[in-house]
Amino acid sequence: MASRVDITPAAADVLRSLRGAHGPLMFHQSGGCCDGSSPMCYPEGGFRTGSSDVLLAELVVDGVAEPVTFWMAATQFERWRHTHLTVDVVPGRGSGFSLEAPEGVRFLIRSRLLTPQEQAALDA
Repeated sequence: MASRVDITPAAADVLRSLRGAHGPLMFHQSGGCCDGSSPMCYPEGGFRTGSSDVLLAELVVDGVAEPVTFWMAATQFERWRHTHLTVDVVPGRGSGFSLEAPEGVRFLIRSRLLTPQEQAALDA
């Protein structure tokens, strides 16, 4: 089954820890510059989404009771609609409001183009 968003094992570990501390979680990826273009992790509902956002995925993470939603600004999605995203985590501290910042790590996106088969399945 084709997906637009996946998560690395290292990022899943961080999400399990954050879930324990903050409850259900969500991501939002804006089109901002610098760290504004990094995926930001919030408590579910902690970032208000609306008609200017697209729900790309409900990530199933082992050890997390509910899916972690992944939202993207609609204007950003128009540019990235042919891209598969993987949420990863690296050492360092971002400059946003993302929940992982105090942990000394930051989420980032690794991307690749969707294959023609993936694109067809997602368009169906």
